[in-house]
Amino acid sequence: MGDLLVRPLEPYDTDEAAAVWWRSRHTEDSQLPPAIHTAEQVATWFADVLLPDGQTWVALDDGRIVAVLTLDGDDLDQLYVAPEAAGQGIGSALVDLAKDLRPGGLALWTFQTNTRAQAFYLRHDFREVRRTDGSANEEHAPDVRMVWGNHPESDLT
Repeated sequence: MGDLLVRPLEPYDTDEAAAVWWRSRHTEDSQLPPAIHTAEQVATWFADVLLPDGQTWVALDDGRIVAVLTLDGDDLDQLYVAPEAAGQGIGSALVDLAKDLRPGGLALWTFQTNTRAQAFYLRHDFREVRRTDGSANEEHAPDVRMVWGNHPESDLT
């Protein structure tokens, strides 16, 4: 890994950032349910929703986007690292950024099947506050709510 640059998502980044999201969701050993949208729909979502919201950051290594972070209020909504860049500390750097941006606390959802993500977030001082049957997410896959810091949902534990 060269020098990692983290910056806000720019209009010219949306296709490349969406491709990182897509590849991360569809690696051979992915623990995530398949995306319910096409790659083209995901790219449109990056351009039409995530970009204007202004809460998405990209991590670049040697000029290539290798990870994406989206915050939605105090929710860590998206964190995806390109499969070829996994295990190099990029996800940790983005979690640290999210904590710096939301010092009052963060919450996130991850799928129950994604045990690697759960272990990752536990290492970063998140804790589980509840599990659901997934009826409230698009994939209808059971999920886990996790929080860090003094997030209001911390009282659920």
